[in-house]
Amino acid sequence: MSLNWKEINLVLEELDLPGSQIQGIVQSTFDILTLNLYKGGKARTLLIALTPGACRIHETSRSIPKPEKPLRFTEFLKSRIVNGWIQEVYQLGEDRIVRFSIRRGEHRYFLYCRLWSNAANVILTDEGGTILDAMRRLPKRGEISGGTYQQENKDKKPSENATGTTGEKEPRVPGVHRTYEVRELPGEGSFNQKIDDYYATEGGTLSLERLKEELRRFYEGRLNRLAATIENLEQKQESYKNAEQWKQYGDIIMAQIGSIQKGQEWLETVNFYTNEPLRIRLDPQKNAVANAEIWYQQYRKAKQGLTELIEELRMFRNREGQLRQEMEKVLEETNPFRLYHRLRTLRGRSPQGTEKKRPGLTFVKQGWTIIVGRDARENDELLRHHVKGADLWLHTRDVPGGYVFIKAQKNKTVPLDILLDAGNLAVFYSKARNSGAADLYYTAVKYLRRAKDGKTGLVIPSQEKNLYIKIEDRRLRELENCRVETV
Repeated sequence: MSLNWKEINLVLEELDLPGSQIQGIVQSTFDILTLNLYKGGKARTLLIALTPGACRIHETSRSIPKPEKPLRFTEFLKSRIVNGWIQEVYQLGEDRIVRFSIRRGEHRYFLYCRLWSNAANVILTDEGGTILDAMRRLPKRGEISGGTYQQENKDKKPSENATGTTGEKEPRVPGVHRTYEVRELPGEGSFNQKIDDYYATEGGTLSLERLKEELRRFYEGRLNRLAATIENLEQKQESYKNAEQWKQYGDIIMAQIGSIQKGQEWLETVNFYTNEPLRIRLDPQKNAVANAEIWYQQYRKAKQGLTELIEELRMFRNREGQLRQEMEKVLEETNPFRLYHRLRTLRGRSPQGTEKKRPGLTFVKQGWTIIVGRDARENDELLRHHVKGADLWLHTRDVPGGYVFIKAQKNKTVPLDILLDAGNLAVFYSKARNSGAADLYYTAVKYLRRAKDGKTGLVIPSQEKNLYIKIEDRRLRELENCRVETV
């Protein structure tokens, strides 16, 4: 539950913020902002949370994690109000909008904190009300750089005898007037201390137990998917144990080359490796040498595949172990802000300025990574931020569809099997899916050129090669088992 207007007034009264110097600013996620303040020989941290259902402002004793990369709004605030002095702080009427008057040198700024669950924001303006920047840029409300901030209750200070309203644009029930009081919270100390403890343990979105439960479910989901992938690879590894037997079949056929006739479907003989009766299937359209080569090819493919599969299993098992260790460490954390930051990062909802989750779908097979963009936006994002010049690009010729990329490996050529996998994905995620086949072209990413004034993600390839693909259901089923999540 968010703070009501009476609780906000009590928080501000207890803190006595005028005369404080702003010495630092931290924004750990897009909805959590803290001001590091100093006054009368005492340092304190003021938390401003725009989290839906937990909008509030109060002092916090908990450390706030810094983002991996600087955030836009934080860097802007640092350039304007860090080392500035808070001259006045009050709530505008009963509207849960807190206005800070800040002086730095010759400049005076107003920082508005609107603590509404459905439209929370932090906005910095100059003395004339021109918006310099906003934590959340909302064009429909005019809350963008250069706009004019429309104060809901312009310069209206809180009333001593007000009963209180939410201030939010929500429907009113005729004849019903809602009133609010300061909640009785457990614990000792000031109301600020009680609020800080309450939101850390029971306060909705940022509740410690709720965050831990969400993180536990997230990690367990990923671990279950990893376990399924590992089980599939182990089954495939078991099938490769027949590789030596396939080589023996080739040897036995070659040893009896004179007795095998074209058109023969079976060779019934004795396995001279085990001295047991043996029946080997033959291709009646091929001679003995060609039939032996079929088994030798299966043997070579299995041996090569086994080597790559063992490496792939090692990689996934290591990842499984890392995830378990990571989960155990995360669930030992007692700071809800760190857990909240971790959860948003894992879900690919990192704050602006930090690394985003890779879009599209990712498949890992035989140690090779295949990435699929499913629409123009994902295609463009992958091209701009997630692939490099040596990576391979595939796309259906003359048919709209997603881009497919094969991540390059140093000193290795993409195996034909992986190229066919990527080709099947390119056809499947295109408008050629219903026809079941399509012509593709493929080339290195470095040979792609963006079309001038073209649509999002549109590129023109050069040095491309052609590939005809007919969708193989078996191959697609195998790929589904190789699909992995990215962070």
